[in-house]
Amino acid sequence: MRRAFILLTLISSIGVTPASAQGTAQERSDCMGDALKFCSSDIPFVSEIEDCLRSNMSRLSKSCRREFAGPDHKTKLKEEHFQ
Repeated sequence: MRRAFILLTLISSIGVTPASAQGTAQERSDCMGDALKFCSSDIPFVSEIEDCLRSNMSRLSKSCRREFAGPDHKTKLKEEHFQ
């Protein structure tokens, strides 16, 4: 139930801030499932989620692992995605 609420909140809040500040919808969703699956206890704290995702790197989806391959080694997740 909590996951459904989080996902519904995420979907409804996508248009609230400029897309460029949040990354594309695809970039945001690349790690969302992995964050919910492996790091739900760290929600809504993005830095903790990213640390958790890094510690589970071998278990992450290919698209989420790609998020960490960029120049800033961070995901496009934002705390407001989990509120």
